[in-house]
Amino acid sequence: MSVLDPASDAQRAFEVMRDGGVAILPNDVGYSLIAARAPALRRIFDTKRRAPSKLNAMLGNADLHREVHQVSERGRAIVEAITVDYDLPLGLIAPCRPDHPLLKMLDPDTYERSTRDNTLLMLLNAGPFHAAITALSLKQQTLLFGSSANLSLHGTKFKVEDIEPEIKAIADVVIDYGLMKYHPWQASSTLINCETCEVIRFGSCYENIRDIMKRHFRVELPDPPQR
Repeated sequence: MSVLDPASDAQRAFEVMRDGGVAILPNDVGYSLIAARAPALRRIFDTKRRAPSKLNAMLGNADLHREVHQVSERGRAIVEAITVDYDLPLGLIAPCRPDHPLLKMLDPDTYERSTRDNTLLMLLNAGPFHAAITALSLKQQTLLFGSSANLSLHGTKFKVEDIEPEIKAIADVVIDYGLMKYHPWQASSTLINCETCEVIRFGSCYENIRDIMKRHFRVELPDPPQR
């Protein structure tokens, strides 16, 4: 008998976000603070005390990636190697299609806060709940955005009880799945641009991703900083 029910938990959280609420959600790379509507996203941004230069990330999956990103054959091979062949999480940065119907549905403020030079950050392959909520996002044609469930510069939280009270206070629903999978890294997802191979953040599984890039694509990523 399963002790978790990602499908029903995702449905419950999705309905809250669709109706304008804020959700704290479990991902293998830490808990996230997510919304679907512009006022809720602004509430997240203000509560976290984020710098104006910081962008929202989108919760995505392989289908959403193919829909809204526009990447080369090599870029797509890099993404599939990391997220499918090696089954690792990835914060993917790639050029997006601003004229895609899903992106055109966004209000201008959300689009501006979620893209830079028409590139879009999308979290891929971050666990069973992430898979369930992103499948709903695509099915319902409602994109989900946000960032980690913590005050800005206070570190990713891998347990709900470690999330600051100010963050919990704005959540209309909290999905608590206990200690998240990649807690030993004490970092959220690794962020890489699959076209330029630029590393934007050294995060969970970076050493694995670096090895994949070297062995399969002859790309030498930089050494990670001392943890």
